[in-house]
Formats: sequence, C-alpha cells, structure tokens
Amino acid sequence: MAHVSGKHVIVACIPAFNEESNIASVLVRTLKIVDKVYVCDDGSTDLTGEISESLGAVVIRHDKNMGKGAAVRDLFKAVTVLNPSVVVTIDADQQHNPEDILRLVEPVLDNRADIVIGSRFIEGSSMDAPFYRRLGLSLINSVSSKSTGSSVSDSQSGFRAFSLKALAVMEDFKSEGFGVETEQLALAHKYGLSVFEVPDTIKYRGLKGTSK
Repeated sequence: MAHVSGKHVIVACIPAFNEESNIASVLVRTLKIVDKVYVCDDGSTDLTGEISESLGAVVIRHDKNMGKGAAVRDLFKAVTVLNPSVVVTIDADQQHNPEDILRLVEPVLDNRADIVIGSRFIEGSSMDAPFYRRLGLSLINSVSSKSTGSSVSDSQSGFRAFSLKALAVMEDFKSEGFGVETEQLALAHKYGLSVFEVPDTIKYRGLKGTSK
C-alpha cells in the first residue's frame, strides 16, 4: 500500500447513490492508498452496496435516498470512533483521482490545516469540464464565498481531508443534500478552522451521472 506512513490511519468516506458502474473502480484504487473505506449506500436501487461490501468496504445503508449531506454526516459519525489521523471524502462517480489522496492529506498530517480541499481552480489543477459547467461553478463559488466568509477557490469540491478536530465540528452541519460542502465551509469559518487547498485532477468527459 502507498500509505503516507505506517503511524497514520487514513479513512476514506464515500457517499454513493446508484453508482454500480463506478464504485468498483473508485474503491479498488482508494483501498490501495488508505487504511479503511466506508461507503454510505444512500438508498440505491442497484448493486452499489453489494459491490462495495464485496470489495472490502464497510457499508452503511439508508433505506431510502436521503441526500449527500445525510450520507456524509452518517459516515462521519461512523468513522469518528476509529480515532483516525485524517478522514477523506471522495465522490463515487470517478471524477476524483484516488491517487491524489496522498497530496490531499499531507497538510493535515503535518498539522498545517484542519481541512484540505482538492481545488479545480488553482495552479497545478486539471479539469476537462465544458465551458457551461466552469461558468456555473464560478458563479456558485462567488455566491458561496460571500455567504460563508470563506475565500477558497473551489467551494463545491467534495474531495476533502479533515482532521479529528474538524470532524468534531462537522457533526453540527444540517444540510441533507448538496449544500453540505458550503455548510462545511461556513462551520470552518465560524469555529476558526484552518482551510488549505491543493491542486486536484477532475474528470468529466466519458463519465455518466456526474454531479450537476
């Protein structure tokens, strides 16, 4: 395994809804990097949960689709008891590159940040998104910065690393759906958590069902 260090425990959390065509690839690659993977099968009607379990993930199941925020909240509650060194959230749709986890967790493990965000908009990042999606993300980032007090370049990125301190604060978020990323930044600002960004590689083309 390509772990950062044997003394660190890295846990990945993956919220997933009807991702049977993507989850296997994400899991296999992520398990090469981290110590343990937790998947929240958020009311899927396909084989997302079964595939995840067969590949070695710990699976939390929702009887019905409750939204990404609810899935992330339950994942955080489940992994906190493990006392991990760092917790990573990564989407199930293959947009993120699991190999980038090593770069993502480094500032947390070095005690330079409480939260690290994989950004699509800083130097060194790569994104093959069409123009309309880039424009939409830019508008959302602008609105989010004003509402959260945060100056991060990519407020909507779901590829994040959290320290245990940050994880305790994140238990307070209320969002059920895709507002979870914005609310996390608002909580970070409220509680004075340090937020850092690293370049991310994001893939859109050739993937089905990526977030809108």
